[in-house]
Order: sequence, then C-alpha cells, then structure tokens
Amino acid sequence: MTSFLHPLLRRLCLGLLLGLMLQGAASAASEEQEIPLDHAPYRVNNVLALQNGARLFVNYCIGCHSAKYMRYESLRGIGLTDDQIQHNLMFGDAKIGDTMRVAMTPVQAEKWFGIDPPDLSIITKALASHRGSGTDYLYTYLRTFYRDDTRPTGWNNLVFPGVGMPNPLWMLQGERAANFQVGPDPADPAIKLKTFVGYTQLTKGSESTTEYDSTVADLVAYMQWMAEPDQLFRKRLGVIVLIFLGLFSFITWKLKSEYWKDVT
Repeated sequence: MTSFLHPLLRRLCLGLLLGLMLQGAASAASEEQEIPLDHAPYRVNNVLALQNGARLFVNYCIGCHSAKYMRYESLRGIGLTDDQIQHNLMFGDAKIGDTMRVAMTPVQAEKWFGIDPPDLSIITKALASHRGSGTDYLYTYLRTFYRDDTRPTGWNNLVFPGVGMPNPLWMLQGERAANFQVGPDPADPAIKLKTFVGYTQLTKGSESTTEYDSTVADLVAYMQWMAEPDQLFRKRLGVIVLIFLGLFSFITWKLKSEYWKDVT
C-alpha cells in the first residue's frame, strides 16, 4: 500500500506544480510594461516649495489621507507662524498641537472607497523600492493618471495599474486618455506586452504641463520633508561631525609625528 501511494503522491504533486506553472504562464501572457520612475526634483531645502507643498497637501490630500504622525505645529520648521498655520492650513476645530487627522473613520472609508486610504506621514519612505525612491514613485504616480471607464472611479494610473483612487489634481492637470500598443515581448515573443505610447488630452487643466510638474514636485517635496522633518538638521550636523573628525585626525597625525620624530 505504501509503495503504491508514493508514486501517486509524486504524480499529484507534479500535476499540481504543472498547473501552477501554466496558471502563471497564462497570467503573464499579457503583461503590462512597467514604466520607469521619473526622478523627482530635490526641493526639501527650498522653504517656498515646502510651504506651497503644505498648502497643496491640506487642500488635496488630507480630505481622505491622514498624516497622524505629523503635528500642525511642526510646520513652524518650514518658516510658517502659528497664525499662518491656523488661518491657512487648518480646518474645523483642530488645534495647533493636533496631528493631521481626517474626520472620516476607517468604517466610512471602507464603505465609500472599499479600503481605508493609507496614512501619508512616512509614505515616501514606505514606497522606496528597487525601482527608485519613494519620492520618485510619488512624483511619477501623481503625473500618470488617465481616464479609464472600466474602473469604478473612472481613473487609472500607469505606475499603479488598477488604482482605486481618482486623480486628486485633475483640475490642475486636466483629463487625459492613455494610448497603449500590444505586441510581443522582445525577450519572450510568447508573451504579449502592453506598452504605453502616449496620452491624448481630453480636457485642459488650469496649469500647463511644466507648471503642473512643478506643482507636483512641491507637493512631493513636502511629503519627503514630512517623513523626516529633522533631515536638514541631521545633514548639517553630519557635515560638522565630518569636519571635526577630519580636523581631529590631522591634529592626531601631527602629534604622532612630533612624539616619534626622535625615535630611531
């Protein structure tokens, strides 16, 4: 009985493995090309860009996404006064010492959107991968939305295909349709590759392409700063430490030369 089961189990395992391989091959038969990430301009050291990014964040993001690890009072670090923060960046009965939370509960989010939108406090760190930094991801993501009537929200995204979020900045960018071309993958002709070939502008936004790219760069820079508000101080401190170590090493070398000069 045992000698009979062993070959049978082996055949079952091989059959299961073959089925999984065929299923994987079928799912890969029409792959969508992974677009490269664009490099986000570095503006964390630009106070005006950060202030504009904070304004964009509270106007276009915080309605659905929280930043529960970020307090409004921390915005003093980008040169804003308490009065500017309270009158321009805070809504409702929030206080200057409160964190950036949304009024929407997770239950409401599940009901309305099907998922609780992620917190954005450290999203630039969370999205870093082999493709690039989290800042590059967000910069490309916010610039690659397009209209897609097959999606529940009517929107899709090149960086995140099947995204559940509509384009929050569509009034600035306008509405676009994405054009794709399906053809064989040069590396494996058996695989059909869906390649993005460009956009068709459907409606005009309030900003030009250059202006919109700059707007997104400011917003992403603010989120990069928000993930680590002390990063500029840390970098300045690092430079000071390196200068001190270099000077200390030079003094140590001179002392060593002085002590050993008479030793034969």
